[in-house]
Amino acid sequence: MEKIRCDWAQGKELEETYHDEEWGTAEHSDQKLFEMLILESMQAGLSWSTILKKRGTLTSAYDQFDYTKIAEYTQEKIDSLLKDPGIIRNKLKINATINNAQVFMRIQEEYGSFDQFIWAYVDGTPIKNRWKEVGEVPASTELSDKISKDLKKKGFKFLGTTTVYAFMQATGMVDDHLAHCFKRQEE
Repeated sequence: MEKIRCDWAQGKELEETYHDEEWGTAEHSDQKLFEMLILESMQAGLSWSTILKKRGTLTSAYDQFDYTKIAEYTQEKIDSLLKDPGIIRNKLKINATINNAQVFMRIQEEYGSFDQFIWAYVDGTPIKNRWKEVGEVPASTELSDKISKDLKKKGFKFLGTTTVYAFMQATGMVDDHLAHCFKRQEE
């Protein structure tokens, strides 16, 4: 019997794998949190399926999302990224990624880890919503508004409220699996 998933992932191989293995699962690894922060910021103005298709080349081009390396990118590296057809070749997004790696490390220094900083917004416990239909799921919330504003104050770029809410969903800070989804049924 076929698994019933959230509507956005049903019937699309890359989306199904991402949904089943990652989306909505509580993530606490700083490395993985940074990766998702960058992927979500890259997605702004594009479809998530585009990001999933380019994820492998993005991972390779951005040194496995090693923020310590990205924070040190030179103009030469930026120029090579701008020529790479396998990634999102948007100069503003590339520069934001470098900036965000630097800010990410400052937050680690200040709070001990990015995980401790970001999960404090939900008191370390995922918000579990009970949506029945995909149309009920918000694009942003008051909490994503707050986090987005706080991240911008810290110096992050390309992290508006919609992007932050998608990040919260992706990393399990918010569990928005629909009522009929097998992931919700497993609880």
